[in-house]
Amino acid sequence: MADASRAQLAMTFLNGQRMYGKPLRIASSRFHTVQLPKEGPDELTNDFTSSALHRFSKPGSKNARHVGPPSATLHISNIPSNVTETDLKTLFSSTGSSIAAFKFFASDRKMALIQMSSVEEALEALTEIHNFSLGDDRLLKVSFSKSTI
Repeated sequence: MADASRAQLAMTFLNGQRMYGKPLRIASSRFHTVQLPKEGPDELTNDFTSSALHRFSKPGSKNARHVGPPSATLHISNIPSNVTETDLKTLFSSTGSSIAAFKFFASDRKMALIQMSSVEEALEALTEIHNFSLGDDRLLKVSFSKSTI
């Protein structure tokens, strides 16, 4: 995390949430720094600070204002123009989730809201579909939404 307050916020929002039938248990590490591997890939440690996929790397990013607790409604953005409602429902259903509602934004079909049957299903779908490619080199962005459908 960029700083201790963001880490604390993530812990507050995610600790105790159910995922794949089990509660998440999140606690602060006793270590103040992370020792990155010297060379080659490591399955346990990854550095995302300079990754293009890091949503909160830019100071003052508008993404940070939309951080909220997990909810059953997900915000989807960066949707390619040729992708339909049916395509998105099929993709999200493939995670084992039940879709309660769906709505494209009226002003911008590159964004939509999708409501799952539970927060647990939404959490699982978000982890599986965020940064998923539907072609044309665009990755779907999925986050929890404070809105409802």
